[in-house]
Amino acid sequence: MGFAHNNVLHANHFRKDWQRRVRTWFDQPGRKLRRRTARKTKAATLGVRPIELLRPAVRGQTVRYNRKLREGRGFTLAELKAAGIGRKEARGVGIVVDHRRRNLSEEGKKINVDRLIAYKSKLIVFPRNTSKPKKGDSTGADLTAATTRAAVPIPEGYPAEAPRKITAEEREFKAFPHTACCSCQCQIRRCSQSQAGEERRGGGQQEEVISSVLCFFVVYAKNSMRILLRPMNTVF
Repeated sequence: MGFAHNNVLHANHFRKDWQRRVRTWFDQPGRKLRRRTARKTKAATLGVRPIELLRPAVRGQTVRYNRKLREGRGFTLAELKAAGIGRKEARGVGIVVDHRRRNLSEEGKKINVDRLIAYKSKLIVFPRNTSKPKKGDSTGADLTAATTRAAVPIPEGYPAEAPRKITAEEREFKAFPHTACCSCQCQIRRCSQSQAGEERRGGGQQEEVISSVLCFFVVYAKNSMRILLRPMNTVF
């Protein structure tokens, strides 16, 4: 780089005895062998257990990723209670618990409850004393059964549907009129609920109030589409 414009004239002094400050990393193959031996020793000490901890299946954030399921941090207390697993027991059998997480849908809760039940049905807990097994320990043929250390896989968020023909009902279905009718019904329900609340606050006086709501109905003509507005009484 040359000197230009109104800048400092460089006068670098590379006399810091850099030969003694070089960081070296020799014996890399030996370190690799030591790490591998340490892992084998640790695995033998821990015994037969799953390779990974069991974590819940959760949706990704934002519209871009929420169609996929991924591993979350830990199971909620409600999910553990529905599966019949205690909080302290879960930590001892390789299940991660997250007391801060909350269930926002019944579908998501059911997925994780089924995940816990499937894991518990396949779990083999070796007793510390084979002659005196405690509650929850495996006994008999379960101790000699074939085992796997693989974790329970994450289910698919939206299973792929095989190609098929479009049915006659699907061809006749009109999405826009159906959506307009549903939104109209929601509006009527909100009006009726607010009216009922006003009547309760008025001391039980029943007032005959006829309220009409404009409901959208879509009529398809041959070459055009018209939207008709018709008043409808709020009767539920």
